[in-house]
Amino acid sequence: MRPGLSFLLALLFFLGQAAGDLWDVGPPLPSSSSSSFPGVDSGSIYSSSHSSGGRGTMSQLFSNVTGSVDDRGTCQCSVSLPDTTFPVDRVERLEFTAHVLSEKFEKELSKVKEYVQLISVYEKKLLNLTLIKVEVKEMEKLVIQLKESFGGSSEIVDQLEVEIRNMTLLVEKLETLDKNNVLAIRRDIVALKNKLKECEASKGENTPLVRPSPTPGSCGHGGVVNVSKPSVVQLNWRGFSYKYGAWGRDHFSQYPNKDLYWVAPLNTDGRRLEYYRLYNTMDDLLLFTNAREPRITYGQGSGTVVYKNSMYVNLYNSGNIARINLTTNKVAVTQTLPDAAYNNRFSYANVAWQDIDFAVDENGLWVIYATEASTGNMVISKLNDTTLQVLNTWYTKQYKPSASNAFMVCGVLYATRTLNTKTEEIFYYYDTNTGKEGKLDIVMPKMQEKVQSITYSPFDRKLYVYNDGYLLNYDLFVL
Repeated sequence: MRPGLSFLLALLFFLGQAAGDLWDVGPPLPSSSSSSFPGVDSGSIYSSSHSSGGRGTMSQLFSNVTGSVDDRGTCQCSVSLPDTTFPVDRVERLEFTAHVLSEKFEKELSKVKEYVQLISVYEKKLLNLTLIKVEVKEMEKLVIQLKESFGGSSEIVDQLEVEIRNMTLLVEKLETLDKNNVLAIRRDIVALKNKLKECEASKGENTPLVRPSPTPGSCGHGGVVNVSKPSVVQLNWRGFSYKYGAWGRDHFSQYPNKDLYWVAPLNTDGRRLEYYRLYNTMDDLLLFTNAREPRITYGQGSGTVVYKNSMYVNLYNSGNIARINLTTNKVAVTQTLPDAAYNNRFSYANVAWQDIDFAVDENGLWVIYATEASTGNMVISKLNDTTLQVLNTWYTKQYKPSASNAFMVCGVLYATRTLNTKTEEIFYYYDTNTGKEGKLDIVMPKMQEKVQSITYSPFDRKLYVYNDGYLLNYDLFVL
């Protein structure tokens, strides 16, 4: 039975009792009529209602009780009840509110049950992620054993090593962010395991001889023909907000065992270069240890490079260029780059403040820019790395703002453009050795949407790419 109905029944019962009490007022009445009282004085009825000891409550509940006798001697009474109307509408609203609250409670309770089930599922997936991590570690050990058994460099095994490293980074990221694509990771691991098995099976078989790739640092090849998938090194040391910048590797030819890795994020305005870090090894870079962190106040844009222990930058708010001695962190020399446009006049597509872009290759130091006279088309100049004097200049037919970035390899400029949020394309080249230029279609996957800088290292033939704050590198394949 509904609560409101129960209350109404109780109310009717109460009114019935009150009505019975009303008929009991005064002395006993004749039973011949329920609505008239012949021969009874109305005054006695009124006085009885006030004098009766057992009816004190009724005298309070009812007032203005009057009576009269008509011509036939019939007593007639009128009673006025107090204004105590029961708020039925409020009871109905209260009943409706209680019903709505009950439904909401049931809905929230069902959500809690769903959350409990999801927590159970996530616990299982996290356990799977732990098992995946163990499997990846086992594959890393197997690749090391394969490399040793081959007794030399194998391109297939090297590629597997890169893929497994990327898989390790992805698993660590999943472990941190608690993503739920564990099954997809398992499928990739199965594919990698199959590749490893194929490598093991082919160890003892005779394989056709493949022409070895030219040694890094030499130009005895026909140019870039492909790039590897990116290897994600890590996020830059200043964090997610520092999306613009550059990074790379310097190598000291006079000290073969000495390297220098550098990372130069711009400030959050995407323009000023103020802080940069130097690491002696890749391990130090990965662990953010043993870093030198100098400060400058005059660098602009992501076109920075490091070469022979010097950093080359576009000076802030000008068309001038500078060489910074990394040992002292002092400006060693400055020069004006003749006719160079600056301050976003001809920067790359999607990247501001990179009108002047330095590059390094096997032949030394270069700078890529545009001028008003070139109508925004790319200009390439070979620089003296000590004095910054221009040694030679070449003019291309490629409009600089339509390219997303560029780099030099063995005197050949390669320009990239954006295909979509996950893919760049090396689409254009200009060979300063022959003066020829043309189109290419080398696909270049990326991790994030925008590429801020591409730096080529001739010492290991890799591209060091700054991709929306992430540090990536690629292996270059040449013919």
